Amino acid sequence: MNASAELLKELRIERNAPPPPPSRGKWWVLALLALAILAAAAGMLGGRDHALEVRTAPAVAIGNTAASASVLDASGYVVARRMATVSAKITGKVREVLIEEGMRVEEGQVMATLDPVDADAQFALASAQLAAARSGVASVQAQLTQAEAEAVRVAALVERGLVSRSQYDAAVAQRDALRAQRVTAQRNVQVASDSLEIARNGVDNTIVRAPFAGVVIAKAAQPGEIVSPLATGGYTRTGIGTIVDMDSLEVEVEVGESYIGRVRPGMRVEAVLNAYQDWKIPAEVIAIIPAADRGKATVKVRVALREKDARIVPDMGVRVSFLEAERADEPEQPRGVRVPQGAIVSRDGASRVFVLQDDKVALRTVETGIALGDGRQVLSGLSAGQVVVLDPPAELKDGDAVRVAAPR
Repeated sequence: MNASAELLKELRIERNAPPPPPSRGKWWVLALLALAILAAAAGMLGGRDHALEVRTAPAVAIGNTAASASVLDASGYVVARRMATVSAKITGKVREVLIEEGMRVEEGQVMATLDPVDADAQFALASAQLAAARSGVASVQAQLTQAEAEAVRVAALVERGLVSRSQYDAAVAQRDALRAQRVTAQRNVQVASDSLEIARNGVDNTIVRAPFAGVVIAKAAQPGEIVSPLATGGYTRTGIGTIVDMDSLEVEVEVGESYIGRVRPGMRVEAVLNAYQDWKIPAEVIAIIPAADRGKATVKVRVALREKDARIVPDMGVRVSFLEAERADEPEQPRGVRVPQGAIVSRDGASRVFVLQDDKVALRTVETGIALGDGRQVLSGLSAGQVVVLDPPAELKDGDAVRVAAPR
């Protein structure tokens, strides 16, 4: 009984007992964490307070608004007038491919090579045949020289009556026969020379060259594959690659028969690529194809792009606007962008503006034009849509953080 009572006493909870002393290590950790949070908050507040407050305004595009309005809108695609899938002239195994997609090639540049073993053997055989034919000409020429000399001696002996006339005739016949053999041997040399030239062309046909300057848009063969210009399927390739002359790019659009009367050759056109909606490309009508599509009731129109740019690639979708003729009595309006006069400052002897980029400013050098009311024309250094700082403080520098003031 005494043992059980002692165990019960040990399980009793003393409610008036003092709490255990706190751990000193935990208190130090909590204190350091609180100090770090306060320091970060102070840094953030200090950074916000340090950023200058500025007012901003967007750069507005200006252009030749006196240009005529659109009389017809249509859609089409960018096409290349000069595009080729380059193939080898002979059937062979690809040894090396020297092109990649996006690579620019010049006219005559090597694009690929085929295995030249057979062509080299044929060339060596033709070379040997030419050498043999030339040796035959030399042999016949030596015999002919001896026969001609013999005929001259026999003729002298005949005049003196020392030999019969038949011996002279035999010498002359021998000479004439060798002359005929020499002509035959010379012709054999010409035939062998022509055969050698054909064999040389066969070796050259193992090298695939670019027919014109352009950009590679497709690589169709790999080393080890068989290529043939007569391939119709299976595992045999037809071409090595496809190249496009980017200078031949133009736009093809289909215009409904009901509206084709509004279009004429030489008409001004404004083209907008689907990939670059804000880029208006000046263009003009090249020709109206004199044939209609019976099923779609449309007529194809070719449009030339006046600007060449690497962003324009074949098969891009494009929207075109056919414009009416300009009126000569309307003055031409300025081009570029318009910004408020207060956004332009003079720094280091040049006109500059501060452009807002991700809560920071970038100092840009600009070329200014004429005054436009309370603003000014900017010809270069700034594009439409960019945000500029109005009346920038003197202490504002390139790369400084700023805060945009609330609109009034």
